[in-house]
Amino acid sequence: MYRFLLLACLASAACAPVGRPYFPEPLRPAPAAAPEPAKPAPPAWKPRKVVADAVDVAETSITVMSGDSLSVIAERTGASIEAIAVENGIAPPYVIHPGKVLKIPAGRYHSVKYGETGIAIARAYSADWDQVIAANHLSEPYLLRVGQKLRLPTKEAERQMTPAERAAAFTLDIDDLISGSQPAVAESRTEAETQRSGYEAPLPSPPTFNGRFIVPVEGRLISGFGAKDGGLYNDGINIRSNAGTPIRAAADGVVAYAGDGIEGFGNLVLLKHADGWVTAYAHAKDLLVIRGDTVRQGDPIARVGSSGSVDSPQLHFEIRQGRKAVDPRKHLPPLN
Repeated sequence: MYRFLLLACLASAACAPVGRPYFPEPLRPAPAAAPEPAKPAPPAWKPRKVVADAVDVAETSITVMSGDSLSVIAERTGASIEAIAVENGIAPPYVIHPGKVLKIPAGRYHSVKYGETGIAIARAYSADWDQVIAANHLSEPYLLRVGQKLRLPTKEAERQMTPAERAAAFTLDIDDLISGSQPAVAESRTEAETQRSGYEAPLPSPPTFNGRFIVPVEGRLISGFGAKDGGLYNDGINIRSNAGTPIRAAADGVVAYAGDGIEGFGNLVLLKHADGWVTAYAHAKDLLVIRGDTVRQGDPIARVGSSGSVDSPQLHFEIRQGRKAVDPRKHLPPLN
């Protein structure tokens, strides 16, 4: 009997102890490879291409007739309501009376189309965005309306630009993105129509801001705010950290920009917060958000890297009140 059991065990690929039933190990498929982490969608800042089809308007004067309004006169002459109002010292709501003589300022006037941004319009006419802001008396939040007319430099002024001035018109900075990257949208356009158009919708309103920022990354301060040697100036602070360290939103906000379109900054995220605050996060390795995302304080928005003009992993961080950069250390908990 024992001999029989021994032979059976030797003939079998596996043998259970005597007195215990044997259940072969069921075949299992090889473990699946761990899925790769989801990659964020590509940066979604795609302004509409601007065709430079501005109308040249000569300087002239007209007399207001019965039934005229400033918008009617602007439509008739090709100039903008704002330019006529400023030229003639007329304040909102722009009431005019028959018999009044109005000066129509000369210039090139571009009619804003759906999806166009201020900085794209400025580039189309070789103008610096700040020039356009000043010429049209634009103010925060610098939202453009479809059909609005912007006064641009004349062709003669464009021909007289120096190479440096022309280069400046095609150089973006953080301030340009803050003030001129919002696409113009007609008020009557629905969200579905906006999505079908292929262009970006206006940003949603940022969440309520409690007035407190957190330090966005673990690391050591290596450059402070303000003037530096060689005539340089740091609009923020730089924090050295390990590559791949999460960069977190310093406060609740909305992603206004996520991309690498500004020379020297590498991968950059701009967050708009309530009450006119903006924070900037540069030199990232990876971007984890796209334009239009709503984030909460502490949410990871990027990972530390050395993209742009730096050669070691670090975060360049800015806090701005409107367009003005302020010292982040005055608004953050103590830094190392």
